Amino acid sequence: MSNNDIIVSLDIGTSKIRAIIGEINNGTFNIIGVGSADSEGIRKGVIVDIDQTVQSIRNAVDHAERMVGIQISEVYVGISGNHIGLMSSHGVVAVSNEDREIGEEDMERVLKAAEVIAVPPEREIIDVVAKQYVVDGLEGIQDPRGMIGVRLEVEATIITGAKTAIHNLLRCVEKAGLKVSDLVLMSLGAGQLALSKDEKAMGSVLVDVGAGATTIAIFEEDSLVATSTLPIGGEFVTNDIAYGLRTLTDQAEKVKLKYGCAWLDDAAADVMFKVTRIGSNVDKEFSQEDLAAIIEPRVQEIFQMISQEVKQLGYTELPGGYILTGGTVSMPGVLQVAQHELAASVRVAVPDYIGVRDPGFTSGVGILHNVIRSLRLRPSSSNGGGSNNNNNNNKKPTNRVKPNASPESEQKPGLFERLKNMFSEFI
Repeated sequence: MSNNDIIVSLDIGTSKIRAIIGEINNGTFNIIGVGSADSEGIRKGVIVDIDQTVQSIRNAVDHAERMVGIQISEVYVGISGNHIGLMSSHGVVAVSNEDREIGEEDMERVLKAAEVIAVPPEREIIDVVAKQYVVDGLEGIQDPRGMIGVRLEVEATIITGAKTAIHNLLRCVEKAGLKVSDLVLMSLGAGQLALSKDEKAMGSVLVDVGAGATTIAIFEEDSLVATSTLPIGGEFVTNDIAYGLRTLTDQAEKVKLKYGCAWLDDAAADVMFKVTRIGSNVDKEFSQEDLAAIIEPRVQEIFQMISQEVKQLGYTELPGGYILTGGTVSMPGVLQVAQHELAASVRVAVPDYIGVRDPGFTSGVGILHNVIRSLRLRPSSSNGGGSNNNNNNNKKPTNRVKPNASPESEQKPGLFERLKNMFSEFI
């Protein structure tokens, strides 16, 4: 098996770190290995301990390596959090070929032109996503390669993040002995995997309910138009159970996974379990109904906050409704609570691949889908996109965050240089 046919994603979450190995073989994509490890050193989606996070990453990668029998050296890393920001940008260049046929180089140059925007010093560009291309005034073009034109424009979304969060994430992955091929916004990848074409076109909300945070991503007209992160998730449910049953957090998590139900009407009064109470060696018995009475109010609150946040972002009614993903939504009853609180069409998105058919894997598999889509849209112009190409050669052209460079070592062109480069396209 050639490493050139293999791509690996790393989803660093609050409760779990997942390494997912995908194989591209003759144009088809399959998941061939999954590694998972308990996440230490991360609180509410934020890295708080570098060494513990590094060890958790190593554990997840080792698990995946043992499953497949290969050594992982490069990974595509997912990034999320409340520091993520979206900006609209516009780029324009003159078509360079003498025959006026738009090629790969023209697309690279117009995306670089779109990156020439004022970014605050504490922030960094993570990715540039083309919403549409415009060729000589003709709008709505998704892939202009091969077209004839004189002037190429792009309407793009610039994804930015806080330098501190970005470089702490990169430092953890690199200290774990891995090379970062690229950073991928998890909301973008999950949206490409979980949403249908119509849902992205008409408008819908992708909600990723994780352990420490809930990420909201709004798609409209085939593009990511808004994103937000709420500092609440499945950990809050676990803490409520620990307080309500007067037991340890670890035991509360086990009880939640085995007997948890978020909809009181579906809970069974005859399903019983025992927990050891804090300060006592005596076990006390509870029913699933008792547990649901604790879980339901917190899950209701989570979806009430989601609804309020979507309204604050300026979106009231989206025809595509809400698509739920993330480990927390796999709990029985969550879908019913969401439908009741959101008063809209709601469904749960699950990856359709063997071994990852769980909402908790949507983000990790979505990262791989985003990488494949990027490689197909921007294949290597120097080597024809054959199977011998290394993934790094196919990497998206950027002058943004450099995964293997420290903030001090990055050499960025000044404003004058960038303006000169932009205007030189027309000379």
